[in-house]
This record gives sequence, C-alpha cells and structure tokens, in this order.
Amino acid sequence: MRILVTGGAGFIASNVVDAYIAAGHEVAVVDDLSCGFIENLNEKAQFYEVDIANPKVEEVFAEFKPEVLNHHAAQISVPLSVDDPVADARVNVMGWLNLLEGCRKHDVKRVLYVSSGGVVYGEPQKLPADETYPIQPESPYGITKATGEHYLHFYSKQAGFKYVTFRYGNVYGPRQVPHGEAGVVSIFIKALLAGKAPTIFGDGSCIRDYVFVGDVVRANVMALEKGGNVALNIGTGIPIDVNQVYKAVQAAMQDQTPALSGPPRRGDLKAIYLNAGLAEKVLGWKPETSFGDGVKKTYEYFRDKEQEA
Repeated sequence: MRILVTGGAGFIASNVVDAYIAAGHEVAVVDDLSCGFIENLNEKAQFYEVDIANPKVEEVFAEFKPEVLNHHAAQISVPLSVDDPVADARVNVMGWLNLLEGCRKHDVKRVLYVSSGGVVYGEPQKLPADETYPIQPESPYGITKATGEHYLHFYSKQAGFKYVTFRYGNVYGPRQVPHGEAGVVSIFIKALLAGKAPTIFGDGSCIRDYVFVGDVVRANVMALEKGGNVALNIGTGIPIDVNQVYKAVQAAMQDQTPALSGPPRRGDLKAIYLNAGLAEKVLGWKPETSFGDGVKKTYEYFRDKEQEA
C-alpha cells in the first residue's frame, strides 16, 4: 500500500512508519518538525517538510498518490489548548480539514484518524469508558479531537473512503517527548537521568490509561485491513495514577529520589481509563505489554540514547 503518515517524525507515528515499512508498504511522511525530530524519520520513507495547515499539502497528495492516510500530526498539549484555543484549532481542525480535502480530491481509499480516549469523554461517570459513552470533552484539545471525528464521518460519506478512528489512552514508550497527555513517563525518566527530582502536580491521584507504543503500533497495522467507519478505544483498561507511574519509573531505574510537589495542571481530568473490547472484536487487537515492562523499555531507550550522546 501507499501510505501517507502525518506527524511521522514524532513519537508515535515514527514507530508506526517503521512498522509499515518493515511490512513492505511504501510510506511518505508529512511533518513540519515543530514537535518531531529528523532522527526519528525512517530513511526509506519519502519526507515532505510541510505544515498540515498549509495549502501545499495538496501537492503531496497529488505527487505521492496515497491509498491510505494515517493522521497523527496534532497539537497535543491540553494546557496549551486552554491557553490558546485558536492555535489548537488551527492545527487540529483547520489542518485536519486540509488533509480531508486532499483525501476527497485525490481518491484516498482509507483513513486512520487519531482522536483521544483520554479527553473526548470528559469526566466519565462510569469507568472504564467504552465507545458508547457520550462525547463531552472539557478542554479545547478534546473539543478539536472530537470535532475531527465528526468531520471524518462527513468526508467519508462525501468521498466514499472507509475510516478507523483511534481513541488512544496515554501512549508512552521509546521516542516519547515530554509533552501531551502521556508525557509524564518520559518527564520522570529524563529528570532522574539528569540527577534531578521531578515534580508531581497536585496530589498525584489523577488516573489515566497508559498503553505502550508497541501495542499502539500493532493496532495501526491491523487497521490497514480491518474495520470500517468505526471508532475504537486503544487502551489497557487498567487505572494507573501519577504516583504509581513514578513508583514504576523508580523501580525500573532503581532510583529512590523523592519527587517534588507542584500545583494541579489546568485542564487535567481526574480519572479516565478505557474499555478496549471493541478493538479486540473488530481488529483482533488487545494490549500485550505490562506497564512495568513498558516503563523499563522506555527507560532503557532513554538511557541508551544518553550514553550515545
């Protein structure tokens, strides 16, 4: 398949690109390198350094002629979206519409869209949340991700392509950047590697669903062939709070440095974790990596990178 991956120099999507290329697909990457890194790019992928909100994106569709669009590029910070909803919408809505227009004009057959299981449901009264739970985001970031789902459904009907929406939990693992919903894992690891005490905001009781990037990559591979016009939670269903995250990092690193305390972050939800049973039914997918093992792999990645520097 000819697959166009947006954000392919970033954390999650660069791992997806590697898997697609390893499976024999022809891949092109669109990334403006505002959050991604050139060293993450697979050398076998065609690379277009362009902002997804730039009209020139259509030239990429015309030249590469993708059969599949995998859309990971996004503004991913909840606090930033609270501070500047317009900037958040520029990327997550207007940039997305730009890509959907490319799909409509250039006969893309399949679209994989990354939404967010961590924010589109707001503060669910019933946990773990499944895909039938009402969409009621409480941050601009969540609003733009949910809006993207609605636009995807509209364009699918207009253009005739099939789609799968991924509502990710908090993805962590190798290449993770200290931003976005799941950045806490890499933040803690990088701080301790630098000999510094990291900060836990609030009382550390905020609960999230942490899913390892390798498991997320498998879902992206499976969805090339399976699933049609469906939204799927991609998570573990296991509630883990920030204090537990820090203990797992300490265990992986054999470091007992106590964390500092800071004020709660604006826009953060108290608790969200996901029921991913539909992903198992539709794709045959389920998480395989335990949180302890995933944190250890993440630490080993950053440790090795530091030793190479």
